[in-house]
Amino acid sequence: MVVCTCGKPAVVKTSWTNRNPGRRFFGCPTIGSNCPFLGWLDPLMCPRSVDIIPGLLRRINAFQGVVEELEEQRSKYKKYIIISWVLFAFMLFASSMHNMIDSGKLTNHKAVV
Repeated sequence: MVVCTCGKPAVVKTSWTNRNPGRRFFGCPTIGSNCPFLGWLDPLMCPRSVDIIPGLLRRINAFQGVVEELEEQRSKYKKYIIISWVLFAFMLFASSMHNMIDSGKLTNHKAVV
């Protein structure tokens, strides 16, 4: 078990800086502490990885934003389609009722008291 300088068991965290993208390290478990403890769990990355990974992460984040927008649009269009089908069914029903009244198949019967 790795222990930080505060005497508490260190926790594994992930660095997302441009110099160490995705590299795991041991850090102090106390959030917001000024404890200087840092122990790398993963080995150093090659310079090419350090150059390429931040750009790839930015592209992934941009694509995730596009996917979220498309999912919102899909949900909106799905609602529009459902509403249009309900309106279509209502209009079809109203039209058939109108045709039945015009043909005499449906008359207005009054209740006898």
